[in-house]
Amino acid sequence: MTKSPVLILGARSDIGMAVAHAYAAQGRPVQLAARNADSLEPQKTDLELRHGVPVSLHEFDALALEDHERFAGALPELPGIAVCAVGFMGEQGENEISPAAAARVLRSNFEGPASILSVLASRFEQRGSGTLVGISSVAGDRGRATNYVYGAAKAGFTAFLSGLRNRLARKGVHVVTVLPGFVATQMTEGMDLPDKLTAQPEEVARAITDATAKQQNIIYVRPVWRLIMLIIRSIPEAVFKKMSI
Repeated sequence: MTKSPVLILGARSDIGMAVAHAYAAQGRPVQLAARNADSLEPQKTDLELRHGVPVSLHEFDALALEDHERFAGALPELPGIAVCAVGFMGEQGENEISPAAAARVLRSNFEGPASILSVLASRFEQRGSGTLVGISSVAGDRGRATNYVYGAAKAGFTAFLSGLRNRLARKGVHVVTVLPGFVATQMTEGMDLPDKLTAQPEEVARAITDATAKQQNIIYVRPVWRLIMLIIRSIPEAVFKKMSI
């Protein structure tokens, strides 16, 4: 029996490509969706040769909300699993003074991902099956001075995924929220990240494939982050506002 394809939204990202390889290794066809999708031809060929699965490329812009319905309808086959790896961190200092910069971060991490997953959710619901995976962030667990614009967007996305999961729980559609913590990617390049708290993209990919297989709801890629964020959320606001973290 032919396995249903896996759609990777934001396939150009390090995590997105790692997820593509992880599912392709399981024998699942892969749909790679990204801006300038034709430039992913080498990655497409690599996936096909390495794993022996069909791979297709699809032009996708998370910020082009008006095109999301058309995009979903143009897919050659509705995927069984859709993973949203779309994201953009930006610079907190720039976000504080530039409404346009802040808007890009908010739209890239919340509005765009929520829009496309809403479109896919309706189609999955109509079919009565499927899994939606949203990669959010521990930054959304509590606002911090160093990245609160990005954190606010991820907090909104986490809440959106929670509500979507609640809505679809009795419709045969599962929703997974992924909270990776630090990940060694192009987006974090140059940042001084602690090794014990920093996952590799392949580690995130394995966590996602395991979570979809087990139908887990919310996963912290490295379990230590669950404890860390529990502590951070527990700090009284009067104390927290005096801290610089």
